[in-house]
Amino acid sequence: MTMTTAEADEILSARFAPWVLELGLAVEAVGEDRTVLRLPWSDRLAREGGGLSGQALMAAADTATVIAVSAARGGFVPMTTVQQSTSFQRAVTGADVLIEAVLTKLGRRMAFADVTLTDAASGALAARASTVYALLG
Repeated sequence: MTMTTAEADEILSARFAPWVLELGLAVEAVGEDRTVLRLPWSDRLAREGGGLSGQALMAAADTATVIAVSAARGGFVPMTTVQQSTSFQRAVTGADVLIEAVLTKLGRRMAFADVTLTDAASGALAARASTVYALLG
């Protein structure tokens, strides 16, 4: 049974630090091996020059992976980031970002995902990330 967006939003609101919640992330879609989050544009997250902060994008990729793993496992389980590698391809200015995390392998103790971050207005790829998680529970 696939997790609903409401269940995923509940994990988001209950399991993440207050500063992550301040990003305003919202669950757009959840599947058996993927999730899509929306990071709304905010001047507070922009760096000099008007581009969205890389730190905000990396936190969004990390968060999307946790939701994707939770969906695949049927609910939240304790986990921790082991590795995240992010490549930025273009700045996002004045637009929301869609973050899609797709699990490439889910084992008993480790999870791997590829994450794409796209400018919601233009559809242009802004960044890619690969993530690795240790599953603790």
